[in-house]
Amino acid sequence: MGVGAILRVPVSTESATPGTLRPLIGITGRRFRLGLVDGLDKRYGHLFADAFMSDFSDRIARAGGIPVNLPYDADPEALCHWLGGVVITGGQDVHPACWGGDPSVVRDVDPRDDPMVHDPDRDEFEIALVRAALARRIPVLGVCRGLQILNVALGGTLIADLPPGAVEHLSVSPPLTDGADDHKVTFEPGSIAERLFGASAVTNSWHHQAVDRCGTGLVVTGRAADGVVEAVELPGAAVLGVQWHPEWMERDDPALSWIVAEGNQRI
Repeated sequence: MGVGAILRVPVSTESATPGTLRPLIGITGRRFRLGLVDGLDKRYGHLFADAFMSDFSDRIARAGGIPVNLPYDADPEALCHWLGGVVITGGQDVHPACWGGDPSVVRDVDPRDDPMVHDPDRDEFEIALVRAALARRIPVLGVCRGLQILNVALGGTLIADLPPGAVEHLSVSPPLTDGADDHKVTFEPGSIAERLFGASAVTNSWHHQAVDRCGTGLVVTGRAADGVVEAVELPGAAVLGVQWHPEWMERDDPALSWIVAEGNQRI
């Protein structure tokens, strides 16, 4: 197989016809020290592990894709020779140095020792991956932090901490949930989001940061009732960012089916 081809994998599952070709969908994650795991043999405490939310893999597989977990060590440019789509997942805040935010909020802690601390290595990898995918016109789905990474990768800025308001964005509800009635997102007519979700949808929500100024080319296509950005797109490209967590919606969220369907177009 020549360089630049999309890997075609014949796999039989319940969600695909046996022998059909299915797209590889890359999923990002985080890195942590094994010493954080309760009950683990202390001999391994100084070693590191990569963690990926299995809800993404499960739902992408059910939608007909082949989920592929992407560690920081993978070369973004090389990855994009093979992937049919990319999902940038949720997690800790994007380091303010990436978007001109206040550096005083950064804690002097190794992110591998605290999974909620800013992780510059993850930021660097995901921003480079987004830019490489966009350059090769590979479909991109940004989820929560992933939407913010998409925005920052294109030169946008973030709201560092949303003030309290009529809409609860940093929910105390545990996954899985379809969200509270006050978290209703309204979508722009003619957008990818409107095609997937209709004129509006109630979604879950676990974030305290949000898009401020959009990056080059990005447009806002979904907002909550208080005006907070909940969906962004790059017109003319298969690029969608959602501020909620489709992998943790109790009902099937079409965002994950969308990234697989778009990946299929590259086979």
